[in-house]
Amino acid sequence: MANTASAEKRNRQAQKRRVQNVQVRTGVKSAVKKVRDAVAKGDGSAARDALHAAAKTIEKAASKGVLHKNAASRKISRLAKAIAKATAGAAAQK
Repeated sequence: MANTASAEKRNRQAQKRRVQNVQVRTGVKSAVKKVRDAVAKGDGSAARDALHAAAKTIEKAASKGVLHKNAASRKISRLAKAIAKATAGAAAQK
């Protein structure tokens, strides 16, 4: 338990930041899930659109400090790689 007024204020600030960070992280997870679902369905154009939206969400989270910039880049790269693999596989089957 906080003993001073400044410690109480810091605790309130930390709780506010935690709520905001959880919301941002949830948004990132949802965006990534949309991309993965589109890849699983084999819908290349929807996957690319979802990747564009997900990349924006992930970069925004990184700029806010919720995600590390390298972790954000890694997530975007892996999603792009998955889309490329799926579209290349779909093109090869045709």
